[in-house]
Amino acid sequence: MGQLIKLQDYISRYEQDIYRYPSQFVRLKQQQWEKLKTAYTAGELVTLYAEQEYVGQMEAERGEKKGLFNKVKSLIGKGTKDLPEYKEKPSDETNVFSLKFPTEPKSLDDLKQNYLNQLLKFQLKWGSSTIHEKSWMDNSYILDEKLRFFLQRFPDTYLVLYKPIFVLKNAPIELEVILLGPTDVWCITFLEAEEDAAFIGSNERFWLRRHHQYPDKKLLNPLIALNRTGKIVSQLFELYEISLPIHKVVLSRNGYIDYPQAPYDITFLDKRIFPEWFEKMRSVQTPLKHQQLKAAQGLLEYCQTTSSRRLEWDVDQHNQFVSEDESRKS
Repeated sequence: MGQLIKLQDYISRYEQDIYRYPSQFVRLKQQQWEKLKTAYTAGELVTLYAEQEYVGQMEAERGEKKGLFNKVKSLIGKGTKDLPEYKEKPSDETNVFSLKFPTEPKSLDDLKQNYLNQLLKFQLKWGSSTIHEKSWMDNSYILDEKLRFFLQRFPDTYLVLYKPIFVLKNAPIELEVILLGPTDVWCITFLEAEEDAAFIGSNERFWLRRHHQYPDKKLLNPLIALNRTGKIVSQLFELYEISLPIHKVVLSRNGYIDYPQAPYDITFLDKRIFPEWFEKMRSVQTPLKHQQLKAAQGLLEYCQTTSSRRLEWDVDQHNQFVSEDESRKS
């Protein structure tokens, strides 16, 4: 799975420590898959579900207790200032994968696909929250096919910035998809419509979409946003002295692109070329690279973040928790 390090302007734990979280995500994913596969092979999925259900009930009961305490305190009114606040040790709930599937898997392949679907939801939460803060994610991203394409069909070593919002000269700018590989960076804009649609490119402001079943339609030249994305990435790489090749890609997985005098620095991947490129990308065995993580850190430095603090957690308790966690690792 590609790793979602930035979604729009949502907060990201990768912003806090890009050198830690990519490997931690991979480790969590692998550990959970091995646990799930072992339970399936041993015929113990039902037991595993029961354990998850029990954990869920415990979480619900704890929430009810907290709600009841606050309700009683509000009813008492005056004289409650000496009552202790309801506190619990903070935890990063996004470290826990959900194992509950809609239906019981019929095969190991079915189990794996179900697991990837559950993992997608986990990754969206993982990529839009931290122990301290969270962003209110639009649920439409769960069904976003293009986002799912990057997160479910690319290796773990690819880092994804999905339509990130950068702040440059105090102005927010939404960019296209940025895919950070171990050795290359891909700025990608999608150009897709009906199956087998043909897109006629030019250096004008508008392109033409043609299809045998529908009337011709004008659409905004996709190179405008793509060139803006490539330029910003290039400028930040120069600022941080990052030497990774930057590719600008117009991607049409289900259609055709016709642009006879296309710019030399743009890669057009349509239905004819996309499968070969995609398989090449998926076959990359190179691990995460320092230069790749440095590039991610540099880009994240300029990303906008909109989030709210987790008010239910006491800051002092959290700091103690983090200190204990770090000491255990060291």
